[in-house]
Amino acid sequence: PVLRCIDHMNLPKKRHQVMFARNGNHCRGRASLYGDARREKTRRKDGYVGLPGHFCGERGIKGRGSTPHKTITEKKLNPKGFIMAQNKVFHCRNFDLPLGQKTYIMGILNTTPDSFSDGGSHTDIERAAARAQQMVDEGVDIIDIGGESTRPGFTPVSAEDEIRRVVPLVERLSATLKVPLSIDTTKAEVARKSLQAGAHIINDIWGLQRAPELASICGEFDAGVIVMHNQDGETYKKDIIESMKEFLKTSVRLAEKGGVAHNAIMLDPGIGFGKDLNGNLETMRRLAELQSMGLPVLLGPSRKSMIGKVLNLPVNDRLEGTAAAVAVGIVAGVDVVRVHDTKAMKRVAAMTDAMTRVV
Repeated sequence: PVLRCIDHMNLPKKRHQVMFARNGNHCRGRASLYGDARREKTRRKDGYVGLPGHFCGERGIKGRGSTPHKTITEKKLNPKGFIMAQNKVFHCRNFDLPLGQKTYIMGILNTTPDSFSDGGSHTDIERAAARAQQMVDEGVDIIDIGGESTRPGFTPVSAEDEIRRVVPLVERLSATLKVPLSIDTTKAEVARKSLQAGAHIINDIWGLQRAPELASICGEFDAGVIVMHNQDGETYKKDIIESMKEFLKTSVRLAEKGGVAHNAIMLDPGIGFGKDLNGNLETMRRLAELQSMGLPVLLGPSRKSMIGKVLNLPVNDRLEGTAAAVAVGIVAGVDVVRVHDTKAMKRVAAMTDAMTRVV
C-alpha cells in the first residue's frame, strides 16, 4: 500500500494540518503505519495524534474516505505530537510532575515474600532501603512500594501485615529520598497509614471500585491516585478498550467525588490483570486510544506473563520483551512506565523519548 501525505487546506492554518493516509483513507494514529488502521475496529474516536507535527483528531476530517472532523480547540498538542493530557502536571502532595516532557520511570519495590518476580528480595528494611537508593541513583522518578503480592493465585494478607511491611520503609524513605513514593495497595487502612508516614501516591489495582473509601483518604491528604483497569475473569462482552474506558471513567468519578484533584488522577490499562494474552496484546496495540480520556497514563508491562508467553521465557529473562513493551507504550503516549529493571528501562525510555519528543 502507498503511504502518502495529505494537506487539509480547510483547517485553520495555525493548527497542525497534515495527516498520513493509506490508500486514500485517513490514518487514525501511529498504529496505521503498522497496518492496523485498515481494520475497522482500530478506526475509532480515540483522539490520538499520529507522528510529531501531524494532525489526527477525534472524528475524522471532512473529505473523501472519512467522517466530518472536529477541530481541536480544547486540547493541546504536546511536543511529542500526541494530544496532551488536559492536566499540565500530575499532582501528588508536594510534587508536581510536568507532563509531556519526558517519560517518568516508576521503580518497583516489593516488600513481599511471594511477588511473582522479586518476592523475598526486599523483605528486610535495610535491603529495601538500599534498593530504593540504587534505583534513585539509576534515575528513577517514582518508587512504587508493595506489601501484598497481586500475582495470579496470590494469598491475601491482613492490613496489619501489609502496614508492618510498608509503613516503616515509607517513613525511612520519605526522610531520605527526593522522589514521590507510591503505595501499591487496595486497603484503606494501609493507604491512610502510608500517607501519614509520608507517601505521595496511592496505586490501586481495582481503581477505587473495591474500596471507594480510598478516594476520600487520598483527597484528605492531597495525594495522587493511580486507578487501574481490572475485572474478574478474562472475557469481554464488548470491545475491550470501550469496556476499559467505562471502568476508568467510573474510577475517575469516584476519585473526584472523594475530593481528589483532577490533575492528581492517573490511568493504568492494567496489563496482566483481567485479560488473556490476546487481550493484553490488543490493549498494547491500542494504548493510544486512552489519550482521549485527557488524563496521564501509566503502563506496567514489566516481566509480565504476556512477554513470557510470546517469547517462551521465564520471569527473570524478560528484559528485552519488557523493553519492547516500554518503547511501544511511549510511542503510544504513556507518561509513566512501571518497571523492575530500572537502569535498563531508563535508557530505553531516554532513547525512545529522544526519537519521539521534541522539547
